[in-house]
Amino acid sequence: MQYGQSSTDEELRDGCIAADRRAQAALYARYFGVLLGIPMRYTRNREEATAILNRAFLAIFQRMPHYREQGQFRAWMSTIVFRTTMDAVRDTLRQQQQMPLVEGETAPEPPTASTALATLHAEDIFRYIQQLPDDWRVVFSLYVIEGYKHEEIATLLNIPIGTSKWRLAKAKAALKTALGPIYQNEPSA
Repeated sequence: MQYGQSSTDEELRDGCIAADRRAQAALYARYFGVLLGIPMRYTRNREEATAILNRAFLAIFQRMPHYREQGQFRAWMSTIVFRTTMDAVRDTLRQQQQMPLVEGETAPEPPTASTALATLHAEDIFRYIQQLPDDWRVVFSLYVIEGYKHEEIATLLNIPIGTSKWRLAKAKAALKTALGPIYQNEPSA
């Protein structure tokens, strides 16, 4: 079978399950640009993000027979990419903490983040963000994660600038409330 732009996701999945390299290449080409945004939010550069995405695609191909067609296929792949990204970020941070000092180099200052906040994983924060109402979450993600300005968000969503600012304030307040117990358990500085 020939695989290409006109192939359905179902045809590509079937081909990937059969380990057909052409189906894998077509799926990769179709979703590379879409899924690259996930590791790009958490890495320093495109090369690092691409390496993580390649590992994620390997996991996607390996887990393809276990996809149950519940929910959207793209969302299923996005979850695998996100988890692969978080694994890579944690590994990088762990390696940075274990690197020996070069002669003449001073030890970096220990992080000033509190103990409870240091144990809060990115997945936990992501879950809090996901629980926000849709309109708040979209503005929060565009502003905080993607770096858009309120003027750009207003244009993208076809809303007044004031509405964008209001939704961001509401999202921040909701996150502060959700994370409140974590902050309350911390000793005062």
